[in-house]
Amino acid sequence: MMLSSSARYSRFSATTTLMVASFSNAAAFSTASSRLTSILNDPSLITCDSPPSQTFDVVDPGASASQFTDGTAVIAHVRRMGREDTKDAIHRAHMALPDWRDKTTAAHRSGVLSKWSSLIKESAEDIAKIMTFESGKPLAESRGEVNYAASFLDFYSGEAIRTNSAGGGFISPSPFAKPDGAPRGKVMAIHEAVGVCGLITPWNFPIAMITRKVAPALAVGCTCVLKPSELTPLTAIALETLAKRAGVPEGVFELVTADRELTREVGDEMCGNSIIKKISFTGSTPVGKLLMKQSSDTVKRLSLELGGNASFIVFDDADLDVAVSAAMSSKFRNAGQTCVCSDRFLVHKSVEEEFVAKLVEKVGQLKIGHGLEDGVTMGPVISNVPVKNLSKKVEAAISEGATCVVGGSPLSNLGPNYFEPTILTNVDTKSLIWCTETFGPVVSVHTFDTEDEAVAMANASPVGLASYICTSDVSRIFRVSTALECGLVGVNEGIISSASAPFGGVKESGLGKEGSALGIKEYLNTKYVFLNC
Repeated sequence: MMLSSSARYSRFSATTTLMVASFSNAAAFSTASSRLTSILNDPSLITCDSPPSQTFDVVDPGASASQFTDGTAVIAHVRRMGREDTKDAIHRAHMALPDWRDKTTAAHRSGVLSKWSSLIKESAEDIAKIMTFESGKPLAESRGEVNYAASFLDFYSGEAIRTNSAGGGFISPSPFAKPDGAPRGKVMAIHEAVGVCGLITPWNFPIAMITRKVAPALAVGCTCVLKPSELTPLTAIALETLAKRAGVPEGVFELVTADRELTREVGDEMCGNSIIKKISFTGSTPVGKLLMKQSSDTVKRLSLELGGNASFIVFDDADLDVAVSAAMSSKFRNAGQTCVCSDRFLVHKSVEEEFVAKLVEKVGQLKIGHGLEDGVTMGPVISNVPVKNLSKKVEAAISEGATCVVGGSPLSNLGPNYFEPTILTNVDTKSLIWCTETFGPVVSVHTFDTEDEAVAMANASPVGLASYICTSDVSRIFRVSTALECGLVGVNEGIISSASAPFGGVKESGLGKEGSALGIKEYLNTKYVFLNC
C-alpha cells in the first residue's frame, strides 16, 4: 500500500486570506485562505467585497497534524447564520414564488437549468478543487461528482417541459352521465408546484445532493431555501454564484450557512415555518426521524434519503474479478463515506478465501493521501470523530472473534483524519460494525451456505437503502433482487446511481424518490378539477 508523504502540504501552506463568497441579499459571506484561492482559475466563484461579522471555520480534513495545530488546516471562515436569517431567507423565497411559479414558462425554467449546467461544466475544475479541499475526497472523484451534479440539471431541464411537470396533468373519462346517457363534464388533473421548499444536504456529496433536489424543484416552479452541511459550505457558495450567473432570480434559490451549534435551530425553523411546504433531507436516520416529527405540526411534504447498511452478496457462481472490482468501487469511494456503501459482505463459503485474497491485493494498490495530490485514490474521512468510532468498532469486532486481514488502524502519520483500508473476516452478525452503518473504509465479511440464508441475513436490518449481488445466474438475479428489502440493487456493479434512475430507500432508509421522472413528482401537488360542461 502506498502512503503519501506529509511533505505534500508545503505547497498549500500560505495563510494570506481573501474576502470570499456572497449568496444573496441576506448574504452568507466567508474569508478563505490563499491555500484555496491560489489554485482556482476563477476565485470570484466564492469572492466578495466585505468580510462577515460572525463566522465559523471550514477545515481541510486532509490536513496534517501540524496544520491542525498551527491553524493552517482552516481554509475558510463562513458566515454563521441562525433562526432569524433562516426566517428572512424563507420570506424572500416566499416573495419570489409567484413570479417564478406563475410568470415563467416551463421552457424558460428549462433554459435556466440548462445554462446553470453549462456554467458548472465550464467551472468544473475549480468546483472540484473546492470540493476536495473541504470534503477530502480525491480530485478525480470530485471531478466525477461535478459531472454527476450537472446531469441532474440537464435531466430536469428536459423534464420541466413534459406533461408530468407543472402545468401538465391528464383528462379522464367522466363517470357522470346526462339524462340521455351521454357523458357529462370533464375530469381533469393538473400538476402544480408545491411551493417553497426547505432543503438540507450532507457533506459527503457537496454538490450532487444539492442539484438532485434543487433541479426538480426549480423545474416545476418551486423556490428553495438550502442549508448545506457546515462541513462543506464552500461548494454550495460556488454553486449559488453560478446559479445567479445563469439567471436564477433573487429569492428563488436561497442559502443559509450555519455551524453545528446553530444547525438545529435552522432545521427547527424550516420544519416549523408554515411557509415551507416541503422538506427534502439527506442524512442520518435519527436526524430524519427528528425532522419528520418537527414537520408534523404543519403537515409538510417530506422526502427523506436516510442511512443505509448495504449488503454485498457474492455467490459461488460469481466472476470474482468482477465482484472485487464492484466491491472496491462500492466500498472505498469517498473513503467509504456514502450512504450506499457496501458494509456487510456476505460471501459464499466456497469462494471466500479467493475473494478475500483478490480484494486484499486490490486494497494494497490504493494510494492514501491528500485528495489534491497526484495519484491519490483514497483520502481522509471527514473528521477525527469517525476515526475514533472506526477504531472502536474494529477493536470490538476483533475481540468478538473477527480476524483483521489488512489495516485496522488510524494513519496518524498522514493526519488525524486518516484510517487504513481494512478487511475483517469472520465478523459476528451481532457485532456493532455489522449492525450499524460503518461510514468508513472497512470491509466486514461473513460467510453463508445457501441463497435463502444470504437473503435472510441481508434483510436482517432496520434500514433498506442499497444492496449488491454478484452472480452469473440470471434467474438468481431476478429472484434475489425481488427478495431483497431495499430501494436499490446493483448486480455485478458497485456504482449504480444516475440522474435517470429513481433513488431512495425503504424501511428506515427514508421516504420518496430522487432522480428520474419520479423525482419531479416529489415537488408537485395534483389538483382535481371537474368541469360541468
